[in-house]
Amino acid sequence: MLKRILIFLSIAATALLLYSVFVENIFSPPLSPNDSAAIELNDLKLKVEYNRPSKRDREIFGALVPFDKVWRTGANEATTFSTNKDLIIQGMLLPKGKYTLWTVPTANSWKVMFNSGQYKWGVDEKMEPMWDPNYDVIELELPTQKLGDTVEKFTIAFDNTTGSLKLALAWDTTKIEVPIQEASLGSNTKSIRQKQ
Repeated sequence: MLKRILIFLSIAATALLLYSVFVENIFSPPLSPNDSAAIELNDLKLKVEYNRPSKRDREIFGALVPFDKVWRTGANEATTFSTNKDLIIQGMLLPKGKYTLWTVPTANSWKVMFNSGQYKWGVDEKMEPMWDPNYDVIELELPTQKLGDTVEKFTIAFDNTTGSLKLALAWDTTKIEVPIQEASLGSNTKSIRQKQ
């Protein structure tokens, strides 16, 4: 009897493994792997955590990512941005803390929102962004840049090569750059809630 049970369990385990490999494809890499970008400049520490969808021969902006609609700025979970110091972004104060990063792509520019809400996922069951505009701390609009080469995986990175810190977002042939400065005493800043 025990031998029959062991044989049955072995067959069941083998069947489950084959189902997982060939049907669920559990050993294949995720389509939108999670990643992070970080930079440390003296005492300033910045970090972005996000998921990286791939182009995979698809039309991206204006199609997969519609124009004039809020995008979770990646895939899966909402993208997060954290800073241990107060920042100035286009003349607006972003207090130190952790934020979710949302964007509204258009043909020639993107709106970028730093939102103090923390969300379990990027979209709800209807595939609508979980973003709540009541928690936007700052909103800015930035021009898009056309790239000569195609960026296959959505990429977020910090760029300080010119001594002027930027948060760069790039995918397909589109790129935007968010200018970042560490806040200092006496900075001429706008109200936190004032949006451009």
